[in-house]
Amino acid sequence: MSDMAANNIPISDDGAEATPQTISQKFYRAVWRWHFYAGLYVSPFLLVLAVTGLIMIYFNSIETRFGEKLYVTPQEEMLLPTVQQKAVANAYPDSAITQYLPPPEADRTSLFTVNVDGVKTLVSVDPYTAKIVGAVEKDSTWFYFASDIHGSLLIGDLGDRLLEIAAGLTIVLIATGLYLWWPRDGKGLKRALVPDLSEKGRSLWKDLHVSIGFYISVILFFFLISGLSWAGVWGGKFVQPWSTFPAEKWDNVPLSDEVHGMMNDGAIKEVPWGIELTKMPLSGSDAGTIGIPEGYAINLNSMVVLARSIGFDEQFHINFPGSSTGVYTITADSWDGDTETPTNDRTVHVDQYTGKVLAEVGYEDYSLMAKSMAIGTALHQGDMGWWNTILNALVCLAVIFLCISGIIMWWIRRPKGAGRLVAPPLPKNLPLWKGAVFIMLLLSLAFPLVGLTLLGVLAIDLLVLSRLPFMKRAFN
Repeated sequence: MSDMAANNIPISDDGAEATPQTISQKFYRAVWRWHFYAGLYVSPFLLVLAVTGLIMIYFNSIETRFGEKLYVTPQEEMLLPTVQQKAVANAYPDSAITQYLPPPEADRTSLFTVNVDGVKTLVSVDPYTAKIVGAVEKDSTWFYFASDIHGSLLIGDLGDRLLEIAAGLTIVLIATGLYLWWPRDGKGLKRALVPDLSEKGRSLWKDLHVSIGFYISVILFFFLISGLSWAGVWGGKFVQPWSTFPAEKWDNVPLSDEVHGMMNDGAIKEVPWGIELTKMPLSGSDAGTIGIPEGYAINLNSMVVLARSIGFDEQFHINFPGSSTGVYTITADSWDGDTETPTNDRTVHVDQYTGKVLAEVGYEDYSLMAKSMAIGTALHQGDMGWWNTILNALVCLAVIFLCISGIIMWWIRRPKGAGRLVAPPLPKNLPLWKGAVFIMLLLSLAFPLVGLTLLGVLAIDLLVLSRLPFMKRAFN
């Protein structure tokens, strides 16, 4: 929401703008109008995304996704993983253990995921004594709650679609905002880059809004694209299917009808984006290469030894077979908090009967889009170190400021006593406006829900709002 007076379009005493004369002024006003409408829709969603993003950053960096970090007193030697597994099984009889995470440090607990009556529970175990020191339901943590809001607004597919529209319109907001930001009328680039803190009132708010908006525009665009790739329509129906790793590359390996995404737990994504739709291999055949040597028991102990021997030297996950034909799956990836380097993503499947390695996929096997998503999601979540955490926190705070400052500028600009939105008026006889709208719609149609939304808004604006006497403010 920019200021017309700053571009040589005078404003009258009652807050209404005078008639624009030049093509540039008319086009500026049309862009401003689209910026206003896009901001009107996306501001509430951006505020929700920024606030939940801050919550997730905190738990992703300061504590853990499942609450506070639990520490133990290190001793000479850790107990075997199967001993710890037995302690968990005794504490949760008639429940299925689905996942194991070894301690990331010598003074931290082991973690087991247990399916208790359909509820995924994360159990913390002292690896030196096998004593259970904590338990939390995965879907009851603050991180999970914030993640669920961040992804679906707690209303499932409808929330996903609304957020997808908001993300696409935010791209329109960025494009129009950059056009409004561009220095004109003799103003230098420095004036646009550095806010004038000596200004007062709406001018100060505008300077801060414009400068901060410019500085985060590229990062915000990057966040939006990586977020949209998770969305149900653009990501799930268009981008992800043709970017998914093809399981057919695993020669002579029998495949299940289940996909890797089945290992995700609700709103928390634990499977890399590029293999979520890839079919899982099946146990029970002669396929595969030697993993656990013949004669050794195939259990959690040997799986941990195998993982260490093939290069899983940082934090990693071991997923247990979910059925008689399921496999052990060893994974490590940055967006699950295992590593700080997305290029170290790695997933290995092991036959639960023969101990053979059936299939493996790593970052180098991903498609170009999947590689981009591996890096993009890690950056989006702040998984790549403290610099990433600080950067993301600043972006979230900047987004909150832009939303609030946009509202304040509108409030100051509106004519006193106006009981309506007072959108920037669409000038009459705007040269080339059809071409500009066509280009905008053509670009936005790359995101189907956004394209349909823009077409709807355009139709309402031209056919309804512009004809209502109390909304009509067009100029001759």
